[in-house]
Amino acid sequence: QVQLVESGGGLVQAGGSLRLSCAASGRPFSNYAMGWFRQAPGKEREFVAAISPGGLTTPYADSVKGRFTISRDNAKNTVYLQMNSLNPKDTAVYACAARLYRSSTRAGDFASWGQGTQVTVSS
Repeated sequence: QVQLVESGGGLVQAGGSLRLSCAASGRPFSNYAMGWFRQAPGKEREFVAAISPGGLTTPYADSVKGRFTISRDNAKNTVYLQMNSLNPKDTAVYACAARLYRSSTRAGDFASWGQGTQVTVSS
C-alpha cells in the first residue's frame, strides 16, 4: 500500500482559501487514482473530489464544484486540493485516499488513507 500524509489544514474565515497537500510514498504514485474525502462532526464521510492517475478525470461533489480544484504532481508524489470561497459548511477533517489504477467517488473503493487534516471555517 501507499502511505499518505496530509498537510495544509487550518482555521480560515468564510470566503477565504486553503490549499491541502497529500504526500504519498511507498509505491509508484502515478499508478494511483487519488481522492479527497471529508467528515464533519456527527456526519458521515463524504466524497469531495478525485483525480485519475494521469490527471485527466476529476469528478467533484456538487457542493464543492466551482470552488475546489484537485490536481496532482506525479513528479512530487503529491496531490492537492485548492479550496476557495470557503464557508462554515466546509468545516471537517479532510483526508486523502489512494486507489490503484481506477478513479472512484466511493470511499470503500480506496485502500489507502491518510490520517486527515482539520479545516475549520469561521463565519
